[in-house]
Amino acid sequence: MTEGPTARDPRRRFGSAERVALFIAADGRCVSCGNELPQGWHGDHVDAWSSGGATDVINGQALCPKCNLKKGKQSMSDAFGLREWQQEAREFYHSRNGGPGQNFLVVATPGAGKTTFALTITQDLIDQRAAKNLVVVVPTSHLKRQWAQAAHRMGIQLDDTFVNANAAVSPDFDGVVTTYHAVASAPLLWRRQCSRRPTLVIFDEIHHAGDGEDLAWGQALKEAFEPAARRLLLSGTPFRSDAKPIPFVQYEQGRAVPGYNYDYGMALADGGVVRPAVFPAMDGESHWRRAGEHQTTSISLADTDEKTVPPALRAALDPTKDWIPSVLKEANAALTLARADVPDAGGLVVASDQSAARAYANILESITGERPSVAVSDEPEASKIIKQFAEASTRWIVAVQMVAEGVDIPRLAVGVYASRIRTQMYFIQVVGRFVRMRGLEDETTARVFIPSIEPLLTYARDIEKTVDAVLAEQEKRVRETQDSGDFGEPPALIPPIEVVGSSPASHHATIASGTSITTEEKNRAEAVLAAAGTALPRHTTPEAVALILRLAGDVPSLPEQRQPEPSNNMPLSAQKLDLRNLINRKVGRLAMAKGVPHSHIHGEMNKTLGNKISHAPLDSLHKRLNLLDKWLKELS
Repeated sequence: MTEGPTARDPRRRFGSAERVALFIAADGRCVSCGNELPQGWHGDHVDAWSSGGATDVINGQALCPKCNLKKGKQSMSDAFGLREWQQEAREFYHSRNGGPGQNFLVVATPGAGKTTFALTITQDLIDQRAAKNLVVVVPTSHLKRQWAQAAHRMGIQLDDTFVNANAAVSPDFDGVVTTYHAVASAPLLWRRQCSRRPTLVIFDEIHHAGDGEDLAWGQALKEAFEPAARRLLLSGTPFRSDAKPIPFVQYEQGRAVPGYNYDYGMALADGGVVRPAVFPAMDGESHWRRAGEHQTTSISLADTDEKTVPPALRAALDPTKDWIPSVLKEANAALTLARADVPDAGGLVVASDQSAARAYANILESITGERPSVAVSDEPEASKIIKQFAEASTRWIVAVQMVAEGVDIPRLAVGVYASRIRTQMYFIQVVGRFVRMRGLEDETTARVFIPSIEPLLTYARDIEKTVDAVLAEQEKRVRETQDSGDFGEPPALIPPIEVVGSSPASHHATIASGTSITTEEKNRAEAVLAAAGTALPRHTTPEAVALILRLAGDVPSLPEQRQPEPSNNMPLSAQKLDLRNLINRKVGRLAMAKGVPHSHIHGEMNKTLGNKISHAPLDSLHKRLNLLDKWLKELS
């Protein structure tokens, strides 16, 4: 009789309190090698979680990442720190009947860990002798080095210096990493490469397989890799903007069918994967005159349509005019706030072209007194510049398209979308640079400044609806499972689109969640600010007050809720972790509304309650939640 699958602990990760206990028990040193534990050390299961090992301190140990990776392939999900989705997707992959030409598309939100998943599958297939050669195809040269480094950490050696003129790969490599452009330049060379031995081909950001004039890239990729034994397709956005089919992707009624899907909402709900994000949408007047015409056209960005968006956006993004310098000034102020909590927090400006990128860098230098990093794709030092910025603590980097996808700079917290590209695929890729979490304790809310135009507002609104839905679900879960006193009414959530005017023109209208804030509402908000005097932070804007005033008038009274029954189904550590996560999210909302650092809010609660969140007892955490609810209501 075949045994069923091993029952697993429903909780995969060690909580904060458990990690502290493991650290203390190990005296701050790796249990295996004895070296001091570095930042990012691993809370490891002695008996593998995938084999039924309990997520409990009695089954835990503190290891440095290097020693954890040496534990061996018998427990890959623990040895390489697989997230729950990665392990599930791995099982999905292996449950399918393998065979020559098998295609498997994984759609996972940016920052979720597609590279780690793909390399784990690679190691599995090497162990099974199902693959003896690996080819990774990436969009940019910078990502070649990034993939080679990630593979090296898992014991897989990739040649990232290979060029088509080499013709053959050295036998001491497990494979090669190349670009879509290189494959399209010599498809028959690559067809030969993957015909000699069973080859796994990994397509990073597979939507690029549809690039090139007359779909030349897609045709070349199909010709090059049809003989491959396996093809693993990765993407955060599986659809081409022009809806043209992508090679090796299965479609149903025009939609790509992934073998496994892990979207932003799922990642946000899981925790520890991605951050929430908000989108200050900047309005302003644009002025332009068409060639051969004497009359000047003036229009608010928020009032543009499909015909007027291109010239209006071009005028707004002109570095010699007023709009973009004012946006950069606002974004830099937001970065200063973020750095009060996270000293190395960084900002990224995504520009339309190299000339604009360098001009924006000059503007930022005049604002900050610090020269930003500038990375443009045709400069040989671009990859080095990005790597140096990722490891430094400087404020800003300005880049063109090459930073839009795949590039890993976890310290990014503030962004400015200054590109003329308006496709949803590109927008999501850019936003993906800001939402990657740096650990379970990362409470940063990413801020991406965007022009107040459609369809960007719709894209941002869709993302923010996901954030609000996840936050509401977290609050519901906490309130249903915690044994606590009266919580009171939950406050209204801060609106998803924070809109402010940035041009010197008079206020016309500001767009929030698809509606306009009128001049009368703005004047009323300014009166409230004047009456409040110093009671509100000096960073509080009339637009933010107007949104809160309107929201307060729209909130229906909630029926009295029955107190939840006490529940002891969750361990105390898990209950407290849920509460701390919810508290941190609400602190982010309140800090955004008041224009103060997160640490300011935490400091006020510490002073009021006499303890810190890290070691507060359960009843004190409930008091923190109630206090935050009270403060959020007071703002309305």
